[in-house]
Amino acid sequence: MKRNWISLCLIALCLGSASAQLRQQQWSSFRGERAAGVADGQGLPEKWDIAKGQNVKWKTPIPGLAHSSPIVWENRVFVTTAISSKGGDSFRKGLYGDGDASADRSSQQWKLYALDKNTGRILWDRIAFEGVPREKRHIKASYANATPATDGRYVVAFFGSQGLYAFDLKGRLLWKKDLGVLNAGAYDLPDYEWGTASSPIIYKDLVIVQCDTQKGSFLLAANIKTGNTVWKTDREELPSWGTPNIYSGNARTEIITNASNFIRGYDPATGKELWRLGGSSKITAPTPVISGDLIVVASGRRPEAPIFVIRAGASGDITLAASQTSSKDVVWSKKARGSYMPTPLVYGEHLYVLSNQGVFDCYDLKTGNEIYRERIPHHGSGFSASPVAADGKIYLPSEDGDVFVVKAGPKFEVLTSNSIGEPLMATPAISGGKMFVRSQQHLFAIGR
Repeated sequence: MKRNWISLCLIALCLGSASAQLRQQQWSSFRGERAAGVADGQGLPEKWDIAKGQNVKWKTPIPGLAHSSPIVWENRVFVTTAISSKGGDSFRKGLYGDGDASADRSSQQWKLYALDKNTGRILWDRIAFEGVPREKRHIKASYANATPATDGRYVVAFFGSQGLYAFDLKGRLLWKKDLGVLNAGAYDLPDYEWGTASSPIIYKDLVIVQCDTQKGSFLLAANIKTGNTVWKTDREELPSWGTPNIYSGNARTEIITNASNFIRGYDPATGKELWRLGGSSKITAPTPVISGDLIVVASGRRPEAPIFVIRAGASGDITLAASQTSSKDVVWSKKARGSYMPTPLVYGEHLYVLSNQGVFDCYDLKTGNEIYRERIPHHGSGFSASPVAADGKIYLPSEDGDVFVVKAGPKFEVLTSNSIGEPLMATPAISGGKMFVRSQQHLFAIGR
């Protein structure tokens, strides 16, 4: 009996180890599982050279223009794009405050690509939608900003007003869903259309999308097998661009959304609101991130530009009074320290926050104490992509195409920087010892 018990334990340990290794190979949605942006045990190079091919496994051209990130499932990489019929797709990078829409209103092809993870060979590409855009885009944006998501059965691509699409891993279209015209733009200048960017997420058999617009904002869950609406919750919200996230705790599971009027928690089974927290910025783009029972939400538009660290399990309105920085449900908060575009990163016991201007902050996650506040030595256009981390290093992609490598921990140290050679707006993916970097024109696999 004792021998059988030991054998069962060994089998369980092996299965658990295999499951953990399998999870390490996947980067299934924006910034990986639960948007954490962390994949240790990868052995990524600290230095690479695109021109010489040093530590560059492959480089594949991707037509069109998209700021969506790559995702990875086992031996496949998936990316989306929008290809203009007139060609010459472009955007305006840099640090500026113009809210103009792009003049490109030409007919587009919205496509999903599948590539071989090891060679970069395109396995298939599929047109999800073709036609004149139903919405405008910001001059700094693209018509394909949302990162796809997969659970190994389905690949879901969200193209804003052009719809929500589900494919199988062989590229067969399974269903599509029209969510209407989603007008997301300046909250105070409704004529300024900027386009959508919130990415879909998958939870069990639900595809969840956050659609915050000028009028008629909503959170929706669709059945991943059929596309049928399971629930739809109306939201009194201003336009927002952050991706929802899932907190899975012992007591309950919550969908967390970042938006201007309120940061909210919802029941994923019903769409019922569980709690709300006011005091955010009028423009919100970062995705909530989760560590244990702590939920980190930031936004960067001043004067608020807050960071909130929220304790999961709250109920009702947990908005802080004007004189408060913490409460029973809010562990700590700071004003004028939130990030505008990049999503914060929790790595180890530290919270890292990167501003568009390249100011990099490190805080003690549990207390909010500032560890350091330093500037990345970049030149030019700033940062829109979000940091990712692996094996004690943090990778910071700049709009100018330089990826800065910073040592994780309480001491600020830039280890090196590497040029991709093209504008870089998308957050990288990490899987199987490679970092997949999506630039304006190519997808790169960086690895030893």
